[in-house]
Amino acid sequence: MSSAKFAPVHVVGGGLAGSEAAWQIAQRGVPVVLHEMRPQRKTPAHQTGGLAELVCSNSFRSDDPMNNAVGLLHAEMRRCDSLILRCGDAHRVPAGGALAVDRHGFSDAVTAALEAHPLIEIQREEIGGLPPSEWDSVVIATGPLTSPALAEALSDLSGQEGLAFFDAIAPIVHRESIDFGTAWFQSRYDKGSGKDYINCPMNQEQYAAFIDAILAGEKTEFREWEKDTPYFEGCLPIEVMAERGRDTLRYGPMKPVGLIDPATGREPYAVVQLRQDNALATLFNMVGFQTKLKYGEQVRIFRMIPGLEQAEFARLGGIHRNTFINSPKVLDDLLRMKNEPRLRLAGQITGVEGYVESAAVGLLAGRFAAAERLGEQPLPPPLTTALGALLNHITGGANTETFQPMNINFGLLPPLEPQPGQKRLKKRDRKPALAQRALDELELWLNQADRIVEATA
Repeated sequence: MSSAKFAPVHVVGGGLAGSEAAWQIAQRGVPVVLHEMRPQRKTPAHQTGGLAELVCSNSFRSDDPMNNAVGLLHAEMRRCDSLILRCGDAHRVPAGGALAVDRHGFSDAVTAALEAHPLIEIQREEIGGLPPSEWDSVVIATGPLTSPALAEALSDLSGQEGLAFFDAIAPIVHRESIDFGTAWFQSRYDKGSGKDYINCPMNQEQYAAFIDAILAGEKTEFREWEKDTPYFEGCLPIEVMAERGRDTLRYGPMKPVGLIDPATGREPYAVVQLRQDNALATLFNMVGFQTKLKYGEQVRIFRMIPGLEQAEFARLGGIHRNTFINSPKVLDDLLRMKNEPRLRLAGQITGVEGYVESAAVGLLAGRFAAAERLGEQPLPPPLTTALGALLNHITGGANTETFQPMNINFGLLPPLEPQPGQKRLKKRDRKPALAQRALDELELWLNQADRIVEATA
């Protein structure tokens, strides 16, 4: 069919989810208008006008498809022609077993691909309030920093008060300012190249002084309307972790396990890791060091870390408010708003947490919107896949009374039931078996979807 026969699908928001949704729609021969308010209107966290800008970490987390649920999600998205994974792979930087990217190269690549696509029109404008009624198919992927007018309109439409939590940003350090007389390169357990992280060791006395400084450091004060907003447990500021117990950081982002300090030949008491942030390897981000400490306090306290005494910061940590809706209550199983089916939601606003999860929901929203435009019945992926499990969680699988942002995990997939006469799998074999089942059933789903497209073409 000619694309001229179709009215465009409108995608609001040019983050990871919106960029992925626009790509998936256009790749199926349906025209797209992608609306992005930056750089005309800025947000508290973004720094550029680039599409799919990464505002926090530069890591897409584990890339192991057989033993890690997010690695499985990577594999499934690659099989679905994900633009986000394609550009992520092209701009990978060393990160052990994780997929981390040069944030600027990645965003530039996504922007270039969407700008070059003949069926995608990019309009730099804010959509103030609900999209016009004549837009009969819309994907809203405005992310955690949805403009106030649109957020209020969605809240009114859904009949739900907006849910929100705080997300924090970790600092970035110039490599040339790190003292390698103290710090050294090594991946935990020598994964990846074995030298993908910079490690700054602490002894017990140094760690105790560091915790004291964090606890006493001056923090950003919340405004009155922010005070009851919770943190997302997967991205806690270091000072919040320290308040939960003096050893919390040492058993969290500062755990020394799998690392040997070459100066002593022993495992340090605690360690701060930095991960490459750009392709030139000139910038490194402090892993797990999200913070709401004031800027001056960050510089003072982080220079207490051995190896960072003279650290120069390309970016200091920050904190921003994320907004999401009660998706299990207001969305159907195709990501449409139950009381306004022309509107689909995608990305973090649906209550998924993480870059990859947000892009995955954008991928599904784009496929569903394109299928409808082509006159097909959209086909959700099987619950046994990572994509299907994530979709199920936000569209009915979660408890609406306790709904909170969720990362993909194997607990969202149905357990494997042994066949008659078979023994239950050993614990170490369960994740690979779940992953293999997911990849096998994803192939069946894609083949079925392709047959539907061919039948309607």
